[in-house]
Amino acid sequence: MEKISMDIECKDLDFIEAQFIKVRQSTIKAVEGGHIELQQVGALSIDGERVEVTQGASVMMRGANLSLNQSIGLIAAGNETNLNFSCASVAVAAGDATVNRSAVGIMAAKEINSDNSSTILMIGKNINGNVTTLLDWRSALAIGAVTGGIFGLFSLLRKR
Repeated sequence: MEKISMDIECKDLDFIEAQFIKVRQSTIKAVEGGHIELQQVGALSIDGERVEVTQGASVMMRGANLSLNQSIGLIAAGNETNLNFSCASVAVAAGDATVNRSAVGIMAAKEINSDNSSTILMIGKNINGNVTTLLDWRSALAIGAVTGGIFGLFSLLRKR
């Protein structure tokens, strides 16, 4: 990384790379760095050691310590993932995940701490707190078996 620190406001950017990045009210295609702070930013890809997104939107977020506050993301992956009043279709954490009043499609982590959150499917070794899930592991397994059986039946019938 060439640059040590960047502070950007109200710009449309392609690629940013620096150790410390702070961006406000902008759009970015890709961001890479050590400590990344984004406020009201739309980004395609975010990759950093410590990522903090406030009122932002992103397709892919990846970092060792990932924190979303009032944000939307398609994929959020990190060692520690924190969602606060946020929405993500897939959230994965290698270690701990904290979900506070958020909505997640599929959530996976070793330990999940939740406070009034909703998920479609949650997978974790330890799950603490108040969470509403649509599917547990048994119902997801049953849906997968039924779907696989139907596709298998159609593939047999199509060959005849």
